[in-house]
Formats: sequence, C-alpha cells, structure tokens
Amino acid sequence: MECCSMQISSSLSSSILKVQGSSSPFGRKFSNKSFHPRLLSSPLPKPFLQLNDKPKSFVYRQSLASLSSRTNNRPVSAEAGKQSWDFGRFLKTLYFFNGPPSPAKFFEFLIEKLSSPSPSEPVKAMDTSGIILVAGATGGVGRRVVNILQKKGLPVRVLVRNEEKARRMFSPDIDLIVGDITKESTLVPEYFKGVRKVINAVSVIVGPKEGDTPDRAKYSQGIKFFEPEIKGDSPEMVEYIGMKNLINAVKGSVGLRKGKLLFGFEDNNSRELAWGALDDVVMGGVSESTFQIDPIGSEIGGPTGLFKGVVSTANNGGFTSIRTRNFSVPEDVSAYDGLELRLKGDGRRYKMIVRTSSDWDTVGYTTGFDTVAGQWQSIRLPFSSLRPIFRARTVSDAPPFDPTNIVSLQLMFSKFEYDGRLNPTFVEGAFQLPVSSIRTYIKDPICPRFVHVGSAGVTRPGRPGLDLSKQPPAVRLNKELDFILTFKLKGEDLIRESGMPYAIIRPCALTEEPAGADLIFDQGDNITGKISREEVALICVAALESTYACDKTFEVKSVIPFSEPFTVDPENPPPEKDYNAYFKTLKDGITGKEILEESPVPV
Repeated sequence: MECCSMQISSSLSSSILKVQGSSSPFGRKFSNKSFHPRLLSSPLPKPFLQLNDKPKSFVYRQSLASLSSRTNNRPVSAEAGKQSWDFGRFLKTLYFFNGPPSPAKFFEFLIEKLSSPSPSEPVKAMDTSGIILVAGATGGVGRRVVNILQKKGLPVRVLVRNEEKARRMFSPDIDLIVGDITKESTLVPEYFKGVRKVINAVSVIVGPKEGDTPDRAKYSQGIKFFEPEIKGDSPEMVEYIGMKNLINAVKGSVGLRKGKLLFGFEDNNSRELAWGALDDVVMGGVSESTFQIDPIGSEIGGPTGLFKGVVSTANNGGFTSIRTRNFSVPEDVSAYDGLELRLKGDGRRYKMIVRTSSDWDTVGYTTGFDTVAGQWQSIRLPFSSLRPIFRARTVSDAPPFDPTNIVSLQLMFSKFEYDGRLNPTFVEGAFQLPVSSIRTYIKDPICPRFVHVGSAGVTRPGRPGLDLSKQPPAVRLNKELDFILTFKLKGEDLIRESGMPYAIIRPCALTEEPAGADLIFDQGDNITGKISREEVALICVAALESTYACDKTFEVKSVIPFSEPFTVDPENPPPEKDYNAYFKTLKDGITGKEILEESPVPV
C-alpha cells in the first residue's frame, strides 16, 4: 500500500470476515465457464479469477474467441473526480486477501509519518553464487572434477552411492549426499537446494569378465584390452532411467533456458493465478481497478490478462493495483536472474512488487518500469533491481530479497514512486495494461548448467555403411553389452529435451595418462582415439563458464595415437589450455543422429 489517509478502527467487526467475496475454491481449473460475460464486463467484476497454478494444454482458444463476440465489455464505472469512497469494496478487498491490516502496524505507521523519512540507501545486490553438484563423484572422471573445483575454491556437493568410499576419497568436510540415480526415491528434493550447476559423470560400469586387479588396472586401460561385461545395473537403468531421475531432481534448482512461466498464456500452455484488486480504497481513496481475461487481446489474437481501471487522487489517494493471493506453495526462482513481462504498453510507468512474506501488510520488493505506448514489448526486471519498500519508503534494514520464497506478485500504477519521489508519467483517469505473461529469465550470455560426460560412438550402432572392424569395441559389442551406447544416446536426448542449458562431452577411450596433450574437438560422432580422464575433467569445469559450449554436443580426443603413451615432464609441464578456443569451433545442432534419421535402421 502506498499511503494512508483514513483511520481504521482498531477493532474490526467480526462481520468483516463474513462478507461474501465473489470467490470459488482456489485452484479450480480454468474453463469456458470462468469467462462469464459478467466477469468480463462488470464495472466491479469478481475481484479475482479462480485459477490453477499448474501449466496445462491451452485448448480453449476457440471457445474464448467465440465468447468474446458475445461479451459487451464495459469500462470500470468510476470516473476521476466523481467517485466516493466505497466501504463495501473496502471490506471485499480485505476478505479476498484473507488478512486485514494489523491495527498495530497502522498506528506504528502514523507515528512514523510524523518523523522524517528514512534516507534512501542502495540495495545490496543479490548473491547469485550457487553449488556445483558432481554426480558420479567417486569415478575416474568425477573425482578429478571434484578436486579441480575444490582447488578453484568453488562450492561443491557430491552425489555418491557409496558413502564409505567417498569419505575415504575426499576431505572430511566435503558436502556429501548419498543417493542412487536409478532409485528415484533416494533423490530427496532437499539434497538439491542451492544447486545451480551439475557435472554428471555417472556411467554404467563395464569390467573384464575374468575379473580385474585390485587397482582396476585392466579397466583403466579401456575395454580394448579385455573381454567386457556389464557390472551392476543395466545401461537402461543407469544411462536412461537414471538420467531421467537426475534431470527431474535438479531441473528446478538449475533452471531452464526459457525461464519458468509464473503467469500467462504462451504457445499451447497457460499458467494462471488468482489476482484481486488492491486499490487506494484501503486507504480511503476512490481509485478502482480490476483484472480480467481478454480472450482475443494478445498480440497473436489469443487470450491475455488485462489490468485496467481508473485512478484518482481524490481523498489523498492516487494508486491502483492488482495483487495475487498468497501462493499455496512459495515459488523458488533462485535459479533465475529476474522476471520478464510480456505486455502492451501505454506510455506509463508501473511497478512490480514481489513479496516474500505471507503477511498482509509488509515489505514488498519493488521496481518500476516504463512502457512504450501501443507497443507489445518484453520488459526484464532483474532481481538485483528490487528495493525493499514499505508504504512508499525504502526500508534500509530489510532482509535481502529471498528468491527461494516468492509468496505473491503485485502490479501497480501509482502517483508515487518511493522516498518522496513522484511518478513522472502519472495522470488521473482511465488506463489499461494487457499482460500476456510473467516469467523468470536467465540473463545473457548463458553458459551450460548441466555438463554431461557421455561417450563417443553413441550414434554408430546400426549406422549404414560403417566398417565395424575400425570401430571401438563398445560399438561392435553394443548388443552384447545390453545396448550400452543406445541407452547412452537416449540419455543424451533427455538432456537436450530438458530445457536446461547443457553441454554434452563425448570422450573417446579414457586413459589414466596425464592431461596436457593437444586435443581434437569434433562433431558428428566420427572420430576414434584416446583421451586422459584428467583432461576430460578439466574440459567439464571449463564448459561451465563458456557461452560457446552452451547447448553443444561434441567428441574429443588427444592427438597422441592410442599405441603411444603420453607422459609429462614434471619440471616442464605443458601450458594450461584455453578451452574456449576449442569451444568456439563448435556448431549448434550437430549430434551425429542426422545420418540415422536420414537412413533409420531398427535396433
């Protein structure tokens, strides 16, 4: 709320709680019945829409369009300078939000008004650092990734199946969680809070049929040197079902390239919220607003939300707003950098208010934004720009904005900015602001957030015209190894379809040699050779910070032939590589599946 110019009794009658708001059970599915003509055209329609918070197929476009032709939309009836305060509307507002303002807070505010305003202070930027999860951390590549990240001083969490093995391998203070990606129930959501990036080095275990040495010397040489078999869980369980479980576990905390839809209508999906009017009537003013669904008002002729009303400065008022009811489950948007609104501007300046408390009258984290008249535009509001505001004043000692606990959203058109400043675009009278969507976004440039260590050769089984005698054993033995490469490719596809920014690294045969040899990056899944596990680990960590690696799939090998060992002189080590120079050569959309799709061969 902006300001207060009326006195509210310290003891509200219990009848306030009995006032019938025009509501129905929260969460009711959106249907054609929701768009009753009276809802769309009434001067004071039902103050909110009962809506479902889950995305779903948007299948009612034609019904809405036909409804629009029968709907006579009338403007909000208030006219600037001719309204009178409406006590009934005041009570309905309180009833809708299920929480009248605290009398104690009201009188506290009156006292504060007698003192000088608090000075405006810069708001501290939000901490966007996050944890890097390493899955498969006790494997040959995974443990090296952990060591590299720790040397860089980056926050690391490891996901392992064998806690005892991990405790022996890593320092005692390692952030460790025990879970098995093949068992969804072990991937407890609490484990992944704070995780912003993932390096997945989980792989099905292949070993010699006749056994190995205690230090797995045969395995370290690669399956070229022994008759292999699958040890433990099948490729389907690890590479496909396990991948699906891992993606589902981390996707919410890692974030999606397109962002998360909080409200609106996009493509064939919609997500809806319960909006109610919160105008200066709560302070004694007479401004009036509403929120409606215009079934054909979007830029492509589909439905859009519509914030509209009449604003007046009578009775010391001067603001209108729409605010959502408190979410039943707070939104965690910490994987993102801000909110993006798709709207049609009218040349005015509005405010977005984000609340992290379920209290009725509390600090709202606020930022203003300008619109261009008559133009659809996307407006990005960084979380770092949000200021803690209480009744148009900056609260300098407020807690930092917490993106893990979004409780409600509010859009406002007001005469007031904050700390005594006024809105330079404010004029009394009617206004309307179509808003087709509110979503989160990841700021550009975007780097990979899910880096996966796969395998070269995943598209080669069944490839027409392939000379198997020149292919690695895993390609020749794909069927005998329970279709290991087939399921690795299916797991890759899950990553590409997940919406997370990713990089998929397909190393050739892995060795225990040191890093440092010159490398060949390629795409299309054609190369053979070898590469050091240490080198692969370094590539994984570098990919997390490279925009050139984002959404790329590529193979990598050393220039050293398989028949020649590679060694490093400790007194004269090779220089550190600039992996970005390799990432820059990569192209979008090349996976090696293109040949299979041209000439499909059943497996």
